[in-house]
Amino acid sequence: MTTTHFVSDTVDLTGRSMRHITRSVDTIITTAVTPIALMLLFVYVFGGAISTGTGNYVNYLLPGILLIAIGSGIAYTAFRLFTDLESGIFERFHSMPISRPAVLWAHVLTSLAANAITLVIIVAVGLLMGFRTSAGIGAWLAVAGILALFTLALTWVAVIAGLSAKTVDGAAAFSYPLIFLPFISSAFVPTETMSGPVRWFAENQPVTSIVNTIQDLFAGQPVGNDIWVALAWCVGILVVAYLFAMRTYRRKIS
Repeated sequence: MTTTHFVSDTVDLTGRSMRHITRSVDTIITTAVTPIALMLLFVYVFGGAISTGTGNYVNYLLPGILLIAIGSGIAYTAFRLFTDLESGIFERFHSMPISRPAVLWAHVLTSLAANAITLVIIVAVGLLMGFRTSAGIGAWLAVAGILALFTLALTWVAVIAGLSAKTVDGAAAFSYPLIFLPFISSAFVPTETMSGPVRWFAENQPVTSIVNTIQDLFAGQPVGNDIWVALAWCVGILVVAYLFAMRTYRRKIS
Protein backbone atom coordinates (compact mmCIF):
# COMPACT_ATOMS: atom_id res chain seq x y z
CA MET A 1 0.00 0.00 0.00
CA THR A 2 1.72 3.18 -1.17
CA THR A 3 1.93 6.37 0.85
CA THR A 4 0.05 8.20 -1.90
CA HIS A 5 -2.77 5.65 -1.67
CA PHE A 6 -2.93 6.05 2.11
CA VAL A 7 -3.01 9.84 1.89
CA SER A 8 -5.68 9.96 -0.81
CA ASP A 9 -7.85 7.44 1.05
CA THR A 10 -7.47 9.38 4.28
CA VAL A 11 -8.47 12.62 2.58
CA ASP A 12 -11.55 11.01 1.02
CA LEU A 13 -12.67 9.34 4.26
CA THR A 14 -11.99 12.50 6.27
CA GLY A 15 -14.25 14.39 3.86
CA ARG A 16 -16.96 11.82 4.57
CA SER A 17 -16.57 12.26 8.34
CA MET A 18 -16.49 16.04 8.08
CA ARG A 19 -19.75 16.01 6.12
CA HIS A 20 -21.34 14.23 9.08
CA ILE A 21 -20.05 17.03 11.34
CA THR A 22 -21.36 19.82 9.11
CA ARG A 23 -24.75 18.12 8.92
CA SER A 24 -25.02 18.05 12.71
CA VAL A 25 -23.57 21.36 13.85
CA ASP A 26 -25.34 20.78 17.17
CA THR A 27 -22.51 18.39 18.04
CA ILE A 28 -19.98 21.23 18.08
CA ILE A 29 -22.42 23.54 19.85
CA THR A 30 -23.10 20.91 22.52
CA THR A 31 -19.38 20.35 23.02
CA ALA A 32 -18.82 24.08 23.53
CA VAL A 33 -21.84 24.75 25.76
CA THR A 34 -20.65 22.97 28.92
CA PRO A 35 -17.14 24.52 28.98
CA ILE A 36 -18.61 27.95 28.31
CA ALA A 37 -21.16 27.45 31.10
CA LEU A 38 -18.34 26.47 33.47
CA MET A 39 -16.38 29.54 32.44
CA LEU A 40 -19.36 31.79 33.10
CA LEU A 41 -20.01 30.10 36.45
CA PHE A 42 -16.45 30.33 37.74
CA VAL A 43 -15.77 33.85 36.48
CA TYR A 44 -19.02 35.53 37.53
CA VAL A 45 -20.05 33.43 40.54
CA PHE A 46 -16.89 32.00 42.12
CA GLY A 47 -14.24 34.25 40.60
CA GLY A 48 -14.45 36.91 43.29
CA ALA A 49 -13.76 34.35 46.00
CA ILE A 50 -10.80 32.66 44.29
CA SER A 51 -7.33 34.11 44.70
CA THR A 52 -4.95 33.24 41.87
CA GLY A 53 -2.52 36.14 42.07
CA THR A 54 -3.73 37.48 38.72
CA GLY A 55 -5.82 40.54 38.09
CA ASN A 56 -8.20 38.88 35.66
CA TYR A 57 -9.56 35.45 36.59
CA VAL A 58 -10.75 34.62 33.06
CA ASN A 59 -7.12 34.92 31.91
CA TYR A 60 -6.16 32.32 34.50
CA LEU A 61 -9.15 30.07 33.82
CA LEU A 62 -9.30 29.90 30.02
CA PRO A 63 -6.52 27.31 29.42
CA GLY A 64 -8.21 24.79 31.72
CA ILE A 65 -11.57 25.40 30.06
CA LEU A 66 -9.99 24.66 26.67
CA LEU A 67 -8.70 21.31 27.96
CA ILE A 68 -12.14 20.43 29.35
CA ALA A 69 -13.61 21.18 25.92
CA ILE A 70 -11.12 18.79 24.30
CA GLY A 71 -11.92 16.07 26.84
CA SER A 72 -15.59 16.50 26.05
CA GLY A 73 -15.13 16.71 22.29
CA ILE A 74 -13.21 13.48 21.84
CA ALA A 75 -16.15 11.52 23.28
CA TYR A 76 -17.89 12.14 19.95
CA THR A 77 -14.96 10.52 18.14
CA ALA A 78 -15.48 7.33 20.12
CA PHE A 79 -19.22 7.58 19.46
CA ARG A 80 -18.79 8.04 15.69
CA LEU A 81 -16.29 5.20 15.50
CA PHE A 82 -18.56 2.86 17.46
CA THR A 83 -21.50 3.81 15.23
CA ASP A 84 -19.50 3.01 12.09
CA LEU A 85 -18.54 -0.37 13.52
CA GLU A 86 -22.12 -1.21 14.44
CA SER A 87 -23.49 -0.11 11.07
CA GLY A 88 -21.17 -2.47 9.19
CA ILE A 89 -19.50 0.32 7.22
CA PHE A 90 -16.06 -0.95 8.27
CA GLU A 91 -16.69 -4.31 6.59
CA ARG A 92 -17.77 -2.47 3.46
CA PHE A 93 -14.60 -0.35 3.48
CA HIS A 94 -12.42 -3.41 4.01
CA SER A 95 -13.99 -5.12 1.01
CA MET A 96 -12.75 -2.22 -1.12
CA PRO A 97 -9.15 -1.36 -2.11
CA ILE A 98 -8.83 1.15 0.74
CA SER A 99 -5.88 1.62 3.08
CA ARG A 100 -7.05 0.18 6.39
CA PRO A 101 -5.24 2.70 8.64
CA ALA A 102 -6.91 5.48 6.64
CA VAL A 103 -10.27 4.48 8.16
CA LEU A 104 -9.00 5.37 11.65
CA TRP A 105 -7.00 8.41 10.60
CA ALA A 106 -10.12 9.90 9.02
CA HIS A 107 -11.83 9.86 12.42
CA VAL A 108 -8.71 11.28 14.08
CA LEU A 109 -8.38 14.19 11.65
CA THR A 110 -12.10 14.91 11.94
CA SER A 111 -11.64 15.09 15.72
CA LEU A 112 -8.81 17.60 15.31
CA ALA A 113 -10.92 19.78 13.01
CA ALA A 114 -14.09 19.62 15.12
CA ASN A 115 -12.23 20.35 18.36
CA ALA A 116 -10.39 23.25 16.72
CA ILE A 117 -13.73 24.85 15.81
CA THR A 118 -14.97 24.36 19.38
CA LEU A 119 -11.82 25.93 20.85
CA VAL A 120 -12.13 28.97 18.58
CA ILE A 121 -15.71 29.48 19.77
CA ILE A 122 -14.63 29.26 23.42
CA VAL A 123 -11.73 31.70 22.94
CA ALA A 124 -14.15 34.12 21.25
CA VAL A 125 -16.49 33.91 24.25
CA GLY A 126 -13.49 34.38 26.55
CA LEU A 127 -12.60 37.58 24.72
CA LEU A 128 -16.14 38.84 25.22
CA MET A 129 -15.77 38.06 28.93
CA GLY A 130 -12.61 40.11 29.21
CA PHE A 131 -9.83 37.68 28.32
CA ARG A 132 -6.75 39.61 27.27
CA THR A 133 -3.30 38.43 26.33
CA SER A 134 0.06 39.94 25.46
CA ALA A 135 1.02 36.83 23.51
CA GLY A 136 2.59 37.35 20.13
CA ILE A 137 2.13 35.24 17.01
CA GLY A 138 4.82 32.80 18.12
CA ALA A 139 3.16 32.24 21.50
CA TRP A 140 -0.26 31.76 19.88
CA LEU A 141 1.23 29.19 17.49
CA ALA A 142 2.83 27.42 20.46
CA VAL A 143 -0.53 27.32 22.25
CA ALA A 144 -2.23 26.00 19.12
CA GLY A 145 0.46 23.35 18.74
CA ILE A 146 0.14 22.15 22.34
CA LEU A 147 -3.66 22.00 22.12
CA ALA A 148 -3.46 20.11 18.81
CA LEU A 149 -0.97 17.62 20.26
CA PHE A 150 -3.13 17.15 23.36
CA THR A 151 -6.20 16.63 21.15
CA LEU A 152 -4.33 14.14 18.96
CA ALA A 153 -3.15 12.14 21.98
CA LEU A 154 -6.60 11.97 23.58
CA THR A 155 -8.25 11.20 20.24
CA TRP A 156 -6.23 8.00 19.95
CA VAL A 157 -7.43 7.12 23.46
CA ALA A 158 -10.95 7.72 22.13
CA VAL A 159 -10.23 5.38 19.22
CA ILE A 160 -9.42 2.59 21.68
CA ALA A 161 -12.70 3.25 23.49
CA GLY A 162 -14.70 3.34 20.27
CA LEU A 163 -13.21 0.06 19.06
CA SER A 164 -13.56 -1.73 22.41
CA ALA A 165 -16.95 -0.53 23.66
CA LYS A 166 -19.96 -2.82 23.78
CA THR A 167 -22.56 -0.02 23.89
CA VAL A 168 -22.90 3.58 22.75
CA ASP A 169 -22.84 4.80 26.34
CA GLY A 170 -19.69 2.80 26.99
CA ALA A 171 -17.98 4.38 23.98
CA ALA A 172 -18.40 7.87 25.42
CA ALA A 173 -18.09 7.12 29.14
CA PHE A 174 -14.28 6.90 29.03
CA SER A 175 -14.09 10.68 28.61
CA TYR A 176 -15.59 11.47 32.02
CA PRO A 177 -12.32 11.04 33.97
CA LEU A 178 -10.52 13.13 31.33
CA ILE A 179 -13.06 15.95 31.72
CA PHE A 180 -12.66 15.74 35.50
CA LEU A 181 -8.83 15.92 35.52
CA PRO A 182 -8.61 19.73 35.07
CA PHE A 183 -10.60 20.20 38.29
CA ILE A 184 -7.72 18.57 40.21
CA SER A 185 -4.98 20.65 38.61
CA SER A 186 -3.83 24.25 38.44
CA ALA A 187 -6.66 25.03 35.98
CA PHE A 188 -9.01 26.64 38.53
CA VAL A 189 -6.80 27.46 41.52
CA PRO A 190 -3.04 27.37 42.17
CA THR A 191 -1.90 23.97 43.42
CA GLU A 192 -0.29 25.67 46.44
CA THR A 193 -3.75 26.11 47.94
CA MET A 194 -4.48 22.37 47.93
CA SER A 195 -3.97 19.86 50.74
CA GLY A 196 -1.03 17.43 50.70
CA PRO A 197 -2.17 14.34 48.74
CA VAL A 198 -4.41 16.34 46.41
CA ARG A 199 -1.61 18.82 45.76
CA TRP A 200 0.85 16.01 44.97
CA PHE A 201 -1.58 14.49 42.48
CA ALA A 202 -2.37 17.87 40.92
CA GLU A 203 1.29 18.73 40.44
CA ASN A 204 2.16 15.36 38.91
CA GLN A 205 -0.62 14.83 36.42
CA PRO A 206 -0.43 16.01 32.78
CA VAL A 207 -3.09 18.72 32.84
CA THR A 208 -1.21 20.95 35.30
CA SER A 209 1.94 21.21 33.18
CA ILE A 210 -0.12 21.88 30.06
CA VAL A 211 -2.25 24.52 31.81
CA ASN A 212 0.83 26.21 33.32
CA THR A 213 2.52 26.32 29.93
CA ILE A 214 -0.48 27.86 28.17
CA GLN A 215 -1.02 30.36 31.00
CA ASP A 216 2.61 31.50 30.72
CA LEU A 217 2.42 31.73 26.92
CA PHE A 218 -0.73 33.85 27.10
CA ALA A 219 0.88 36.07 29.77
CA GLY A 220 4.03 36.51 27.70
CA GLN A 221 6.16 34.96 30.46
CA PRO A 222 8.98 32.38 30.23
CA VAL A 223 7.51 28.87 30.27
CA GLY A 224 10.42 27.15 32.02
CA ASN A 225 10.41 23.37 32.35
CA ASP A 226 6.61 23.07 32.23
CA ILE A 227 6.58 23.02 28.44
CA TRP A 228 8.93 20.04 28.30
CA VAL A 229 6.89 18.16 30.87
CA ALA A 230 3.72 18.98 28.95
CA LEU A 231 5.21 17.81 25.66
CA ALA A 232 6.54 14.62 27.27
CA TRP A 233 3.09 13.79 28.65
CA CYS A 234 1.37 14.47 25.31
CA VAL A 235 3.88 12.53 23.23
CA GLY A 236 3.94 9.65 25.73
CA ILE A 237 0.14 9.35 25.77
CA LEU A 238 0.04 9.67 21.98
CA VAL A 239 2.58 6.90 21.33
CA VAL A 240 1.08 4.44 23.84
CA ALA A 241 -2.52 5.15 22.76
CA TYR A 242 -1.64 4.87 19.06
CA LEU A 243 0.06 1.50 19.53
CA PHE A 244 -2.83 0.11 21.58
CA ALA A 245 -5.39 1.53 19.14
CA MET A 246 -3.73 -0.08 16.12
CA ARG A 247 -3.39 -3.38 17.98
CA THR A 248 -7.08 -3.25 18.95
CA TYR A 249 -8.01 -2.36 15.36
CA ARG A 250 -6.08 -5.30 13.91
CA ARG A 251 -7.80 -7.68 16.31
CA LYS A 252 -11.18 -6.17 15.47
CA ILE A 253 -10.85 -6.60 11.71
CA SER A 254 -9.02 -9.93 11.69
